[in-house]
Amino acid sequence: MDFPVFHLDFFGNRLLIAVIATLHVLINHMLAVGAIPLVAFLEWLGLRSGDQRWDDLARRILFVCFIVTTSLGALTGVGIWLSTSLVNPAAIGSLIRVFFWAWFFEWTVFVTEVVLILIYFLSWRTAWARRHRRAHLGLGVLLAVFSWLTMAVIVAILGFQMDTGVWTVQPGFWTAVLNPLYLPQLAFRTPFALVTAGLFALMLTGLFTRGDREFRGTAVRTISIWSLVFTPAMLLGAWSYWQAIPERMLANLPTALTTLTFTDFLEPLRLAILASVVAVIAVCAWGVAAPRRLPALVLVVPFLLAVWQLSYFERVREFIRKPDVVAEYMYSNGLRASDYPLYREQGLLTLATYSPVGEVTEFNRHEAGREMFRLACSRCHTTHGVNGVVEKLATMYGWQDWDHATIDTYLQSMHNARPFMPPVPGNDAERGALATYLIDLRDDPAGLAGAQSHGAMPASH
Repeated sequence: MDFPVFHLDFFGNRLLIAVIATLHVLINHMLAVGAIPLVAFLEWLGLRSGDQRWDDLARRILFVCFIVTTSLGALTGVGIWLSTSLVNPAAIGSLIRVFFWAWFFEWTVFVTEVVLILIYFLSWRTAWARRHRRAHLGLGVLLAVFSWLTMAVIVAILGFQMDTGVWTVQPGFWTAVLNPLYLPQLAFRTPFALVTAGLFALMLTGLFTRGDREFRGTAVRTISIWSLVFTPAMLLGAWSYWQAIPERMLANLPTALTTLTFTDFLEPLRLAILASVVAVIAVCAWGVAAPRRLPALVLVVPFLLAVWQLSYFERVREFIRKPDVVAEYMYSNGLRASDYPLYREQGLLTLATYSPVGEVTEFNRHEAGREMFRLACSRCHTTHGVNGVVEKLATMYGWQDWDHATIDTYLQSMHNARPFMPPVPGNDAERGALATYLIDLRDDPAGLAGAQSHGAMPASH
């Protein structure tokens, strides 16, 4: 434990990363990886047909992509680095060591991507673009390739976090990159980005072509076909991805889909997910069969469903890899699994550089327990806020009458009952101090009375 602990006790560290990362993924998939090839395709239609309306539609869609990706997309990209470095520096540091050259390549590609989108958009209506329309279209194709390359690199890291494959016994850059989930996940995300980009473009088309009913119908049909063409590849990629997920992670799926509170709604939720996919396909089919009869307001529905589906997928993907942040290497609390015997022998607090408490005494049990919570639990939990431990224990177990010994026993075997939670690190005294701290939180939410009433009690409390 060589890093200080950053903890948002109401909002929660986990939710902080989730909000930033999910927003970034939405922008990356829909507006960069998926929308840029679609824009280039629409520009090509204008070039081939000589119809300026295709060119105008392509440029207006690109304008939205340009503004959002270079502002909110860039900010959330930096935000991911900032939030993950604050919340779990050990995890991000380990990934950087393994994937240094992959990230170096991705950063180079990203800079090139930014330069290309600037040139592609800002040169659209210049004299050069009018004289060299094929060259300008080539910029769009090149931009599409570089946009996809950024995702191709990051997907390798995401797959590694879920399944390290043979890397634990054969460490190396390529064994990490070519992990078992890399290609299946890439085979799913690529067509998914293309499909959702079409849904995003459908919504914009309904807005940008309101004054031209004839062209609106043609554009809606064309973009609907775009989404439908890539849908089989997306479903096949989803199936291959599902088959590659380790069996131990599938046990987390019910909780990942519903949370512990709503596990009774698992089957209705599955039906809702299926219904959302069918609804998207149905609207696109409507757009092909009778585009002029498709109200502009209905075009918003597939886009909103796609946002929900992609966001939900990210939540489930992040949860099922618990209790690890890097599979079979590091737990979600930032502690390496191989170091647990050392923590058991010498104590976690003793080895935590920035902990104000080095060991548990009869006078500092509350303070030691608070530091144990910060070191071992705060990456995922708050005290009374989002995913708060007090509410979890109260609603799940009705622990109001539990004494110190019962809580301590539960902490000792908690990871067996909840396999998505890592074992509590440290020695017996530190685990007992954590139990004391939880009792203090239960009896006095502010923790002040607990510090006075429990802090001076002996270890036999």
